[in-house]
Amino acid sequence: MQNTTAGINKNLLLVCASVIVVCLIVSGTVLYMNAQKGGVQVNNNVPQAGAPVKVSVDNDAVLGDKDAPITMIEFSDYECPFCKRHFDQVYPQIKKDYIDTGKLKLVFRDFIAVAGHNPLATSEALAAECAKDQGSDASEAGSAGLPVSGDAMYYKYHDEIFKKTTSNGNGMPVSYLGTIAKDLGLNTATFQQCLDSAKFSDEVNKDIADAKAAGVSGTPSFFVGKSTSNGTIDGTIIVGAQPYAAFKAAIDNALSAKK
Repeated sequence: MQNTTAGINKNLLLVCASVIVVCLIVSGTVLYMNAQKGGVQVNNNVPQAGAPVKVSVDNDAVLGDKDAPITMIEFSDYECPFCKRHFDQVYPQIKKDYIDTGKLKLVFRDFIAVAGHNPLATSEALAAECAKDQGSDASEAGSAGLPVSGDAMYYKYHDEIFKKTTSNGNGMPVSYLGTIAKDLGLNTATFQQCLDSAKFSDEVNKDIADAKAAGVSGTPSFFVGKSTSNGTIDGTIIVGAQPYAAFKAAIDNALSAKK
């Protein structure tokens, strides 16, 4: 009788353990699917749309007419797969319809949301700043049609990172950052010295701090608002790799409110 009871208890324990394991697997799957559905690389809780948030363009690179009536500030991570999805699928249409037509200017700021993306995402962020710095210096003109303005060079380098990376922290060998610089006609010795010294680490860290202050905890996150003379906008937030329609609605609303 005692052996039978022990056997029953053992079976009950096995059943309970199995149920717990199944519940954990299901819970994890649901969380993963929700993150995929939301199209955002999450660190903690992602901010929700609500009242406009004050966000500064700081001294970061501007794409488009600097006098454009509407500003969009993007906090992004070069190794975030959802940021790459936005670049591939939505960014070209935004650029065509709003940036190239002078209605919108884009300001790209760094927010490395996931520790696993380091050190590559940090190196990429620093490298883009090094490209901007060298592009601003006509004395560093290379063989590919430079000098180019610092902001223009930044976005040339920005585009190449997103085109080349496969994301998630192992998108490319860090040595390839120098290859991109060479292909863009930059002085590779100057570029490598800038990158190796982490010359712009304070700049990248400032972006991350400002993102956190604005309530950002996932990438990509965007703020759309009326351009101002001091560079601080009251931005409506868009979180994640949303479809083009979400950006069109926000930008058109901002344009309408301006009139």
